[in-house]
Amino acid sequence: QVQLVESGGGLVQSGGSLRLSCTVSGFSLAHYAIGWFRQAPGKEREGVACIGSSIETSYYAESVKGRFTISRDNARRTVYLQMNNLDLEDTAVYYCATDRAAICPPRRWSYRAEYDTWGQGTQVTVSS
Repeated sequence: QVQLVESGGGLVQSGGSLRLSCTVSGFSLAHYAIGWFRQAPGKEREGVACIGSSIETSYYAESVKGRFTISRDNARRTVYLQMNNLDLEDTAVYYCATDRAAICPPRRWSYRAEYDTWGQGTQVTVSS
């Protein structure tokens, strides 16, 4: 059974940091790209970052460039999202997802419809 489980969310003050984890089971992480998305109340789910099976390939939303870093540890079957200098607008439920392809969907990596397998999400709340 293919499964993605997010963890690491929580409450953090503005300017602080969190590291999210996405642990997979039921498939070999080494062969697949993983995307991170987030959804704030009343807003559409938006792509945050994506990392291909080749770690040299990663993409970021403009709003998080320079603050967030996506990485992977295939041996631990885990993809991470390091989030630094968090601000109030980063408050959202964060999800990881995959379409079980080796690369992030070219030019469409941030499109929700490109991914067919999702985790349950982890809440990140940034306070002032």
